Amino acid sequence: MSTSLNRRSFLATAAGVATAAAAAFTNRSASAAERDWSGKNPTRYPDPDILALDKRFNKYKLGNTPLQRIHHSDRTLWTEGPAWNGVGRYLLWSDIPNNIQQRWLEEDGHVSTFRNPAGNSNGNTFDFEGRQISCEHGPRRVVRYEHNGTMTVLADKFGGKEFNAPNDAVVHPNGDIWFTDPGYGGLMIYEGNRVNSGSVQPNQKEAVYRIDGKTGKLEKVTDEVFKPNGLCFSPDYKKLYVADTGASHYDNAPKCIWGFDVTDEKKLKGRREFASMLLKGLPQGDVAGMADGIRCDVDGNVWSSAGWVGAGYDGVHIFAPDGQRIGQILLPEICSNVCFGGTRRNRLFMTASTSVYAMYVETQGAHIT
Repeated sequence: MSTSLNRRSFLATAAGVATAAAAAFTNRSASAAERDWSGKNPTRYPDPDILALDKRFNKYKLGNTPLQRIHHSDRTLWTEGPAWNGVGRYLLWSDIPNNIQQRWLEEDGHVSTFRNPAGNSNGNTFDFEGRQISCEHGPRRVVRYEHNGTMTVLADKFGGKEFNAPNDAVVHPNGDIWFTDPGYGGLMIYEGNRVNSGSVQPNQKEAVYRIDGKTGKLEKVTDEVFKPNGLCFSPDYKKLYVADTGASHYDNAPKCIWGFDVTDEKKLKGRREFASMLLKGLPQGDVAGMADGIRCDVDGNVWSSAGWVGAGYDGVHIFAPDGQRIGQILLPEICSNVCFGGTRRNRLFMTASTSVYAMYVETQGAHIT
């Protein structure tokens, strides 16, 4: 072996060889559901559930790191909305049906109840002042938790009508808060309060909204998405990506992630399909699940939760800036959302049904949470 082949390049090369696309497709259903997630019987490196489908993913895939389940409970029902707090060094997430938020401490892995009740919250994030933003299904509103412990309602109506059920939120450096309102919490008693039973639109047309950080004024940015769910900005904030889960209720809704151009930091234009959730070549055929929560890394790749298909599909799908799927992380549960965190913002956290998973990657989240 050449002395110029250092340890890092060796690990990357080994990982790339072991996860060639052909082998990945052949073995993708074998391990995620069967592995011992307790850690008593470790999985041999490189982790077989981290798949490179394109050589572009090899640079982000570490050969000597495991995919770990950092939390699981028989009492957990549906984990959502992971958000990383850099000052507190903790991961926050929601368990919507149980109406609580939970917290995992980086220091020792301790998990505790953070808020109870939590308004059947779904998506969470932190603004540039470190204040927590939450989308609540129950009261159908977006709230902010202040440093002194009080709560401020940022938005609960548009055009005189209550929201359907705000779902996910992201913040812009200018202070604006963008959020989606697909309505799931208004369609199910299980996750909030069902209204207008029988309608796929509980109160009004599903849409993406923006709360002006200076004035607090609320603006509808787009209603071109069937059911806008997860959303994220590109690293330079010039693009917005929105996951569409409209196929849950609309027969003609595509299973995709949309891309928009952001103009003047406040408007959207140029809607196009950024990435299709169709995955070809699985043992069960060519199948498409749905994207939910999404986040960008510093290179502009979109890391998307994926689910509702089964083994070999459910987990996280990674899309290059050109929209091509370059990698997968296979999970034994339906993945609902993702975020980057950890001390160096190089750890991917994944909420998935009754569990929370984590793994280190050779990149960093593009934004603070």
